[in-house]
Amino acid sequence: MNAPLTTVIPVPAAVLLPIEGEAELFPVRRVYCVGRNYADHAIEMGHDPSREPPFFFQKNPDNLLVSSDFPYPPLSSDVHHEVELVVALRSGGADIPVEQALDCVYGYGVGIDFTRRDLQGEAKKLGRPWEIGKAFEHSAPVSALVPATRVGHPDKGGIWLMRNGEAAQRGDLYQMIWKVPEVIAELSKLFTLAPGDIIMTGTPAGVGPVARGDRISCAVDGVATLMLNVI
Repeated sequence: MNAPLTTVIPVPAAVLLPIEGEAELFPVRRVYCVGRNYADHAIEMGHDPSREPPFFFQKNPDNLLVSSDFPYPPLSSDVHHEVELVVALRSGGADIPVEQALDCVYGYGVGIDFTRRDLQGEAKKLGRPWEIGKAFEHSAPVSALVPATRVGHPDKGGIWLMRNGEAAQRGDLYQMIWKVPEVIAELSKLFTLAPGDIIMTGTPAGVGPVARGDRISCAVDGVATLMLNVI
């Protein structure tokens, strides 16, 4: 018999997301993010959306936050909210055809890509990666996932965020430059996708700063809602 495997340090805990109305949980493998995928947001960030192919970056699975409290991060005085449709994959592969991409989707949710904008801006000026601005602890609060068998594959519908009861971001999924099937297909050219992968699909215009004490609510209409406090 083979001896049981042992590790020199404790095995990191699995990252598990709740599923709306289910006792089972969704295990996370990787978290991919799409940059500037709404035209109005690309414009507000100083870019021309008509010229730019999709590009991607990653957050860490343990950056996902399932809590009503978002701790304001250190080393920043300019943290911005970016509400996004979240896609959870049940299967994957490489070079996935667009027409087969939705077959890979388990379900959907809503999330926030919190960004240390000042640190991201410094990295951009120096031509460095964005991780210090994007992949920090608790930087991606997410709702419970809702299976596609219940909500279908939404390609239109409101996506919005309110800060202290006032509208901050509002858009529609149909405004995405690269739609969900295209995002999956393009991403699979660069990485081999797999069950458990999460994709955050970009944010509409209206991104802005948060402060301790703020109350944030956001949603993808007909899919999921998320509420949290900045502490």
